[in-house]
Amino acid sequence: MNLGLQGKKAIVCASSRGLGRACAMALALEGVEIVVNGRDPERVETTASAIRNKTGTSVLALVADLCSEDGREKLVAACPEPDILVTNNGGPAPGRFEDWDHAAWLAALEQNLLAPALIIRAVIGGMRARRFGRIVNITSAMVKSPHPLMGLSTAARSALTAVCKGLSREVARDNVTINNLLPERIDTDRQRLMAGLQAAARGISMEQAYAEIAASIAANRLGTPEEFAAACVYLCSAQAGFVSGQNLQIDGGSYAGLI
Repeated sequence: MNLGLQGKKAIVCASSRGLGRACAMALALEGVEIVVNGRDPERVETTASAIRNKTGTSVLALVADLCSEDGREKLVAACPEPDILVTNNGGPAPGRFEDWDHAAWLAALEQNLLAPALIIRAVIGGMRARRFGRIVNITSAMVKSPHPLMGLSTAARSALTAVCKGLSREVARDNVTINNLLPERIDTDRQRLMAGLQAAARGISMEQAYAEIAASIAANRLGTPEEFAAACVYLCSAQAGFVSGQNLQIDGGSYAGLI
Protein backbone atom coordinates (compact mmCIF):
# COMPACT_ATOMS: atom_id res chain seq x y z
CA MET A 1 0.00 0.00 0.00
CA ASN A 2 1.25 3.48 -0.87
CA LEU A 3 0.86 5.47 2.33
CA GLY A 4 1.28 8.82 0.59
CA LEU A 5 4.29 9.80 2.69
CA GLN A 6 7.05 10.03 0.08
CA GLY A 7 8.72 13.44 0.32
CA LYS A 8 6.90 14.50 3.49
CA LYS A 9 8.87 16.13 6.31
CA ALA A 10 8.77 15.06 9.94
CA ILE A 11 10.05 16.21 13.30
CA VAL A 12 10.38 13.21 15.60
CA CYS A 13 11.06 14.36 19.15
CA ALA A 14 13.36 12.44 21.50
CA SER A 15 14.24 10.09 18.65
CA SER A 16 17.86 9.18 19.30
CA ARG A 17 16.78 5.90 20.92
CA GLY A 18 13.79 3.80 21.97
CA LEU A 19 10.31 4.35 20.58
CA GLY A 20 11.23 7.70 19.04
CA ARG A 21 14.08 6.17 17.08
CA ALA A 22 11.87 3.32 15.89
CA CYS A 23 9.25 5.80 14.65
CA ALA A 24 11.89 7.89 12.88
CA MET A 25 13.28 4.81 11.15
CA ALA A 26 9.84 3.55 10.09
CA LEU A 27 8.85 6.94 8.65
CA ALA A 28 12.16 7.23 6.82
CA LEU A 29 11.56 3.83 5.23
CA GLU A 30 8.40 5.35 3.72
CA GLY A 31 10.42 8.20 2.20
CA VAL A 32 9.83 10.83 4.87
CA GLU A 33 12.60 13.38 5.49
CA ILE A 34 13.40 13.28 9.19
CA VAL A 35 14.68 15.58 11.91
CA VAL A 36 16.15 13.33 14.61
CA ASN A 37 16.36 14.90 18.04
CA GLY A 38 18.00 14.19 21.37
CA ARG A 39 20.27 15.71 24.02
CA ASP A 40 23.34 13.49 23.56
CA PRO A 41 25.27 14.68 20.44
CA GLU A 42 27.00 11.37 19.82
CA ARG A 43 23.85 9.31 20.17
CA VAL A 44 21.84 11.68 17.94
CA GLU A 45 24.43 11.53 15.16
CA THR A 46 24.76 7.74 15.46
CA THR A 47 21.00 7.37 15.07
CA ALA A 48 20.83 9.79 12.15
CA SER A 49 23.64 7.94 10.36
CA ALA A 50 21.95 4.58 10.92
CA ILE A 51 18.68 5.86 9.44
CA ARG A 52 20.44 7.46 6.46
CA ASN A 53 22.41 4.31 5.74
CA LYS A 54 19.36 2.04 5.92
CA THR A 55 16.85 4.23 4.08
CA GLY A 56 18.78 6.65 1.88
CA THR A 57 16.49 9.39 3.17
CA SER A 58 17.51 12.90 4.20
CA VAL A 59 18.04 12.96 7.98
CA LEU A 60 19.04 15.99 10.04
CA ALA A 61 20.58 15.35 13.46
CA LEU A 62 19.65 18.05 15.95
CA VAL A 63 20.71 18.32 19.58
CA ALA A 64 17.95 20.12 21.48
CA ASP A 65 16.24 19.91 24.86
CA LEU A 66 12.46 19.79 24.36
CA CYS A 67 11.90 21.17 27.84
CA SER A 68 13.54 24.48 26.94
CA GLU A 69 12.14 27.25 24.77
CA ASP A 70 15.46 27.46 22.95
CA GLY A 71 15.38 23.73 22.20
CA ARG A 72 11.87 23.87 20.78
CA GLU A 73 12.76 26.90 18.67
CA LYS A 74 15.79 25.06 17.27
CA LEU A 75 13.61 22.10 16.28
CA VAL A 76 11.06 24.23 14.47
CA ALA A 77 13.76 26.32 12.79
CA ALA A 78 15.34 23.12 11.48
CA CYS A 79 12.02 22.07 9.88
CA PRO A 80 9.71 25.10 9.72
CA GLU A 81 7.05 23.40 7.62
CA PRO A 82 6.70 19.85 8.97
CA ASP A 83 3.97 17.61 7.62
CA ILE A 84 4.36 15.27 10.58
CA LEU A 85 5.15 15.84 14.23
CA VAL A 86 5.76 12.96 16.59
CA THR A 87 6.00 14.21 20.17
CA ASN A 88 7.91 12.13 22.66
CA ASN A 89 9.89 12.75 25.80
CA GLY A 90 11.29 10.82 28.72
CA GLY A 91 8.93 10.37 31.63
CA PRO A 92 9.42 10.86 35.38
CA ALA A 93 10.74 7.97 37.40
CA PRO A 94 8.19 5.94 39.37
CA GLY A 95 7.76 6.88 42.98
CA ARG A 96 5.40 7.48 45.89
CA PHE A 97 2.80 10.22 46.07
CA GLU A 98 4.04 11.42 49.46
CA ASP A 99 7.54 12.00 48.02
CA TRP A 100 6.48 14.24 45.13
CA ASP A 101 6.95 17.86 46.11
CA HIS A 102 6.04 21.00 44.19
CA ALA A 103 9.23 20.87 42.12
CA ALA A 104 8.59 17.26 41.09
CA TRP A 105 5.09 18.10 39.86
CA LEU A 106 6.33 21.11 37.91
CA ALA A 107 9.11 19.08 36.29
CA ALA A 108 6.65 16.37 35.20
CA LEU A 109 4.27 18.91 33.70
CA GLU A 110 7.14 20.62 31.88
CA GLN A 111 8.34 17.30 30.51
CA ASN A 112 5.14 15.58 29.44
CA LEU A 113 2.55 18.33 29.03
CA LEU A 114 4.10 21.70 28.27
CA ALA A 115 6.98 20.55 26.05
CA PRO A 116 4.75 18.66 23.59
CA ALA A 117 1.88 21.17 23.78
CA LEU A 118 4.15 24.11 22.98
CA ILE A 119 5.83 22.45 20.02
CA ILE A 120 2.38 21.48 18.68
CA ARG A 121 1.39 25.13 19.06
CA ALA A 122 4.42 26.17 17.02
CA VAL A 123 3.64 24.00 13.97
CA ILE A 124 -0.10 23.45 13.85
CA GLY A 125 -0.97 26.77 12.21
CA GLY A 126 1.23 25.96 9.23
CA MET A 127 -0.21 22.47 8.95
CA ARG A 128 -3.71 23.92 8.82
CA ALA A 129 -2.74 26.47 6.19
CA ARG A 130 -1.14 23.75 4.02
CA ARG A 131 -4.14 21.47 4.67
CA PHE A 132 -2.10 18.49 5.75
CA GLY A 133 -0.80 17.57 9.15
CA ARG A 134 -0.28 14.47 11.22
CA ILE A 135 0.50 14.81 14.92
CA VAL A 136 1.16 11.70 16.97
CA ASN A 137 1.84 11.93 20.70
CA ILE A 138 3.64 9.05 22.37
CA THR A 139 2.02 8.95 25.80
CA SER A 140 1.49 5.88 28.00
CA ALA A 141 -0.94 3.08 28.77
CA MET A 142 -1.12 4.66 32.24
CA VAL A 143 -3.36 7.36 30.74
CA LYS A 144 -6.16 4.78 30.68
CA SER A 145 -4.91 2.44 33.41
CA PRO A 146 -3.38 4.65 36.13
CA HIS A 147 -0.92 3.16 38.58
CA PRO A 148 -0.05 4.90 41.87
CA LEU A 149 3.70 4.66 41.30
CA MET A 150 3.37 6.42 37.93
CA GLY A 151 1.25 9.35 39.11
CA LEU A 152 3.56 12.11 37.84
CA SER A 153 3.66 10.70 34.34
CA THR A 154 -0.04 9.86 34.30
CA ALA A 155 -1.14 13.32 35.37
CA ALA A 156 0.95 15.16 32.80
CA ARG A 157 0.20 12.82 29.89
CA SER A 158 -3.52 12.74 30.69
CA ALA A 159 -3.55 16.53 30.59
CA LEU A 160 -1.88 16.46 27.17
CA THR A 161 -4.48 13.94 26.01
CA ALA A 162 -7.30 16.23 27.09
CA VAL A 163 -5.79 19.31 25.42
CA CYS A 164 -5.22 17.45 22.18
CA LYS A 165 -8.70 15.90 22.15
CA GLY A 166 -10.25 19.35 22.16
CA LEU A 167 -7.80 20.67 19.59
CA SER A 168 -8.33 17.68 17.28
CA ARG A 169 -11.98 18.64 16.82
CA GLU A 170 -11.02 22.13 15.71
CA VAL A 171 -8.32 21.21 13.19
CA ALA A 172 -9.87 18.11 11.58
CA ARG A 173 -11.59 20.27 8.93
CA ASP A 174 -8.12 21.26 7.67
CA ASN A 175 -6.93 17.65 7.23
CA VAL A 176 -4.85 17.83 10.38
CA THR A 177 -5.14 14.87 12.73
CA ILE A 178 -3.95 14.44 16.31
CA ASN A 179 -3.73 10.99 17.83
CA ASN A 180 -2.01 9.35 20.77
CA LEU A 181 -0.10 6.08 20.97
CA LEU A 182 -0.20 4.40 24.38
CA PRO A 183 2.68 1.94 24.79
CA GLU A 184 2.74 -0.77 27.42
CA ARG A 185 5.57 -3.27 27.94
CA ILE A 186 7.56 -2.48 24.80
CA ASP A 187 11.13 -3.82 24.89
CA THR A 188 13.09 -0.56 25.19
CA ASP A 189 15.69 0.97 27.52
CA ARG A 190 12.83 2.37 29.61
CA GLN A 191 11.37 -1.12 30.05
CA ARG A 192 14.78 -2.47 30.99
CA LEU A 193 15.03 0.26 33.62
CA MET A 194 11.64 -0.69 35.04
CA ALA A 195 12.57 -4.37 35.05
CA GLY A 196 15.80 -3.53 36.87
CA LEU A 197 13.91 -1.60 39.53
CA GLN A 198 11.52 -4.53 39.96
CA ALA A 199 14.39 -6.99 40.20
CA ALA A 200 16.22 -4.91 42.79
CA ALA A 201 13.12 -4.28 44.89
CA ARG A 202 12.19 -7.96 45.04
CA GLY A 203 15.62 -9.54 45.05
CA ILE A 204 15.11 -11.45 41.81
CA SER A 205 17.16 -11.68 38.61
CA MET A 206 16.56 -9.60 35.51
CA GLU A 207 15.55 -12.78 33.71
CA GLN A 208 12.89 -13.48 36.32
CA ALA A 209 11.69 -9.89 36.19
CA TYR A 210 11.34 -10.08 32.40
CA ALA A 211 9.53 -13.41 32.62
CA GLU A 212 7.02 -11.96 35.08
CA ILE A 213 6.50 -8.89 32.90
CA ALA A 214 5.89 -11.08 29.85
CA ALA A 215 3.43 -13.22 31.82
CA SER A 216 1.44 -10.10 32.72
CA ILE A 217 0.78 -9.36 29.03
CA ALA A 218 -2.07 -11.04 27.19
CA ALA A 219 0.25 -11.79 24.24
CA ASN A 220 2.68 -13.40 26.72
CA ARG A 221 5.61 -11.41 25.37
CA LEU A 222 6.96 -7.88 25.21
CA GLY A 223 6.19 -5.77 22.17
CA THR A 224 8.89 -4.60 19.81
CA PRO A 225 9.70 -0.99 18.94
CA GLU A 226 9.12 -1.88 15.29
CA GLU A 227 5.55 -3.01 16.00
CA PHE A 228 4.93 0.23 17.82
CA ALA A 229 6.44 2.29 15.01
CA ALA A 230 4.24 0.61 12.39
CA ALA A 231 1.18 1.99 14.16
CA CYS A 232 2.74 5.44 14.17
CA VAL A 233 3.37 5.28 10.43
CA TYR A 234 -0.26 4.36 9.76
CA LEU A 235 -1.54 7.29 11.81
CA CYS A 236 0.74 9.57 9.76
CA SER A 237 -0.46 8.20 6.43
CA ALA A 238 -2.81 9.73 3.89
CA GLN A 239 -5.22 6.86 4.60
CA ALA A 240 -5.59 7.89 8.26
CA GLY A 241 -7.12 11.26 7.49
CA PHE A 242 -10.45 10.26 9.08
CA VAL A 243 -8.85 9.04 12.30
CA SER A 244 -8.31 11.77 14.88
CA GLY A 245 -8.59 12.39 18.60
CA GLN A 246 -7.96 8.70 19.32
CA ASN A 247 -5.90 6.80 21.89
CA LEU A 248 -4.44 3.63 20.38
CA GLN A 249 -3.04 1.17 22.88
CA ILE A 250 -0.04 -0.86 21.81
CA ASP A 251 -0.12 -3.36 24.64
CA GLY A 252 -0.43 -6.91 23.36
CA GLY A 253 -4.17 -6.94 24.09
CA SER A 254 -3.68 -6.41 27.82
CA TYR A 255 -6.07 -3.53 28.50
CA ALA A 256 -9.14 -4.93 30.27
CA GLY A 257 -11.58 -2.09 29.60
CA LEU A 258 -14.06 -1.49 26.78
CA ILE A 259 -13.24 2.15 26.06
